[in-house]
Formats: sequence, structure tokens, C-alpha cells
Amino acid sequence: MLDWLIQSFQIKSMSIYEALMLICFGASWPFAVIKTYKTKAVKGKSRLFLSLIIIGYIFGMINKILNSVDIVFWLYVINLLLVSTDFVFCIMYRNREGKDNAEK
Repeated sequence: MLDWLIQSFQIKSMSIYEALMLICFGASWPFAVIKTYKTKAVKGKSRLFLSLIIIGYIFGMINKILNSVDIVFWLYVINLLLVSTDFVFCIMYRNREGKDNAEK
């Protein structure tokens, strides 16, 4: 019984820190998405970097599904949606920048 209680506490404290990490990361993504949308400039943005972040969030979600679905799962979903939005903008506007440069 005591072992179960200790393990349960460790999992929950781990989720708290995981949640705080995702909240910190998640707080920065809206700014990146809004900046990309407003400026329509993606110079310096890496599709590889964004892809790796997306894959990381997907693995985090899989971990939550397999081990312990809690509120942190939804933080992964929110972060995944934000990064995916920035990724889509990166693709859209990179194609646009290529056309603009070809016209010059």
C-alpha cells in the first residue's frame, strides 16, 4: 500500500513539472504563430525544427495515452495544434516567398 502511494505521488509530481514545461513552451508558440501570420515572413524558420517539435509532442501524447491520461495530455494537444499551425504557415508563406523572388 505504501509503495503504491509513493509511486502515485511521484507520477503526479512528475505530471506537475511536465505540465509547467508545456505551459512555458505553449506560452511562446502563440507569439510565433501570430508573428508569422502578420508578417507572412518565414525566413530563418526551419521546417525540420518544427517537424521535430511536432514529433516530440506526438510521442508525449502517446506516452500519456499508454501510461496515464491526465490534463497534461490536453496541454500536448494545444501545443501540437499551435506548432502545426506555425508549420502550415511556414509552408504556405515559403512557397509565396519563392514566387515573389521569382517575379523580381
